[in-house]
Amino acid sequence: MDWFDTVITITGYEYTQDAFDAVANDALAQLGDYHRLYSIYHRFEGVENLCTVNDLADGAHRTVTVDRRILDLLRYAKEMYTLTDGTVNVAMGSVLSLWHDYRAIGQDDPAKASLPPKSLLLAAAEHTDIDKLVIDEAACTVTLTDPLMTLDVGAIAKGYAAEQVARSLEERGVSGYVLNVGGTVCTIGKKPDGSDWTVGIEDPDGDGYLEYLQLSGQRVVTSGSYQRYYYVDGQRYHHIIHPDTLMPASGFTSVSVVCDDAALGDVLSTALFCLPLEQGLALVESLPEVQAMWLAQDGTETVSSGWATYVKK
Repeated sequence: MDWFDTVITITGYEYTQDAFDAVANDALAQLGDYHRLYSIYHRFEGVENLCTVNDLADGAHRTVTVDRRILDLLRYAKEMYTLTDGTVNVAMGSVLSLWHDYRAIGQDDPAKASLPPKSLLLAAAEHTDIDKLVIDEAACTVTLTDPLMTLDVGAIAKGYAAEQVARSLEERGVSGYVLNVGGTVCTIGKKPDGSDWTVGIEDPDGDGYLEYLQLSGQRVVTSGSYQRYYYVDGQRYHHIIHPDTLMPASGFTSVSVVCDDAALGDVLSTALFCLPLEQGLALVESLPEVQAMWLAQDGTETVSSGWATYVKK
């Protein structure tokens, strides 16, 4: 399956193949549902999703009655906007769509690769006010009150969906599984022999792993400049866009987060990639059960105070 446009792997221990298949197929079916709901690029017959929320009708966004799972995601996104001081903003769609389109052109035809003009980026940035995302809990509706604003949930949807699926399995008493949704890793319990899972932090240079973590129920999420990018005049431009500069964030090659919630990990890995190291460290240290590792462009590694507790000895 390529839900969320990524590779999904499920590892688990069961006494029979049928028992494993039942758990894996259920997890994949749930991820498929979330993918259809949270997609901003594709419409699905009979589904009001984020793509249709972004649509215009007669020059305006309509009020859309949505599945409760969309409402829950967007409410959480607003909370994360506050937590990250605006660094992670799902209302940045107008800016991020420009980068997406220019990156797609550059990847398809490197000879035509170029950067989005700054004038277009600045104009798009005028339409990123998250307060223009109006949620009506009672009516279960979403309205974008700025006709030039669109949503982009790329920094949160995959982790949020993975977390909801992992929790649903845990609530059913499932244990001894690892759900890996494109690098968003959710460990569910321990291995049957009581040992922890070993999860590697990928080396951006492609030389194996930076280090290995021992996890039992935690989640680990990594954001990196090496995952999605294109070249313009020999310089690489990645997909993590800083909300202030409107350009790819600089300073780090990757940021990894370990915590008890993949949605939070997804948000934080992006936020910490954009924030100055000192500010990012302070944010992590203020949050219970959250640890992080930063890999700078010069290869320097910095870790939060409790990161070492997860490192495989």
